[in-house]
Amino acid sequence: MGDISVDSAAVGKMQNNVDARDSKVVVTGFGPFKHHTVNASWEAVKLLPSLNVEDSLGVKFVIEEIPVSYEAVTERVPQLWKTHNPVLVVHVGVSSIAKEITLETKAYKSGYWKPDVDGKVPESGCCSCGKDECISSTLDVDNICSEVNSCEGGSLACLSSDAGRYLCEFIYYTSLSFDKDRTIFIHVPELYKPYTAMELAEGISRIIKSMIGCVNRKKCLEAL
Repeated sequence: MGDISVDSAAVGKMQNNVDARDSKVVVTGFGPFKHHTVNASWEAVKLLPSLNVEDSLGVKFVIEEIPVSYEAVTERVPQLWKTHNPVLVVHVGVSSIAKEITLETKAYKSGYWKPDVDGKVPESGCCSCGKDECISSTLDVDNICSEVNSCEGGSLACLSSDAGRYLCEFIYYTSLSFDKDRTIFIHVPELYKPYTAMELAEGISRIIKSMIGCVNRKKCLEAL
């Protein structure tokens, strides 16, 4: 098979489209739960606007803290999609076992029997949205991970296929059911194990930059 030649005019057109739309990137972190009285995911996510990367990426961040509640996820996440029509949705949660920033590759519809902060579980232990038992992100997570790890200094990234069957996986499945081409979930370690909130925020911003590159390249190829 010969090399695929990407028309530079098409690339430029795609980049201009992203900028012209003032595209929004929805990024969520979770609130406190269990022993995570300060949730590393929200501490990192809320710092993203301070990094001053929105102009360089041609996007506007929509930052939201989500309670660790099945009901809150079921109500709030669809609203975020419908209100903002985001170019990307990035959900972030904390993991007690993570040592690196972890990109989750897929999520399941059922198996949610762990009570949330309100002591509740979803009906039948399932997400109410979506039909498929398992949905995988179509973003090139391997390439995203490689690009993040090729940066000098900063946090490292890895991949996972098990998001934990709790609110992290529940919110991931919810958004994947809306659009698997624009959704990713990131697990971050607890604070100072080993990264600060700012180091985690910088790592998340690098992932978002790589994700935007993936989306642009895919749309450029589709436009040829």
